[in-house]
Amino acid sequence: MTHLPRLLVAGLGNLPFPNTRHSLGQLIIDELAGRTGIRMPSDRDGFSGESTITLGSTPLVLTLYKSKHLMNVSGPSIAAACRKRGLSPDMLIVISDSTDHDPCKLKYRRGGSANGHNGIKSVISALGSQDFHRLRVGVGRHNSMDLSDYVLGKLSSHERQFWSGDGVDLVCNAIEKVAKTVKG
Repeated sequence: MTHLPRLLVAGLGNLPFPNTRHSLGQLIIDELAGRTGIRMPSDRDGFSGESTITLGSTPLVLTLYKSKHLMNVSGPSIAAACRKRGLSPDMLIVISDSTDHDPCKLKYRRGGSANGHNGIKSVISALGSQDFHRLRVGVGRHNSMDLSDYVLGKLSSHERQFWSGDGVDLVCNAIEKVAKTVKG
């Protein structure tokens, strides 16, 4: 009997600032939960739910996770969610905003540095490893605005609509590709 691949997908964000560019990872987790039917009850450190689903043609055990902690200190709760389920870093996908990529673009990366992203730095520090998968969600940047004001700004209606529809398709395709590389 073969074991299904297991993945934990964590969306970075700040719960007190929903629908902002910086919380796009958490918005996408909410969209994935709705699409897959995964309920995400609250626990001490976050919201999580797990189910056996099929993405494309790939069955897998998928856990969705959103930390209650602010993004820059969310790493310990994400690492604890992995440990609780016996998952190694290569079974983790982190969805984060990226000012280095154009809005409504998704870029995959495995491992490497945090590229100045404090949420990713927190995850790397808490895991003690850079060897996890990242889905970097493009939000662009506004040159005449302070970067923190920009990322804490509200998503445009176009961005919200994209990441509630076609963007979630892109995320599901990326998760399926990762699942095909993970041992059960």
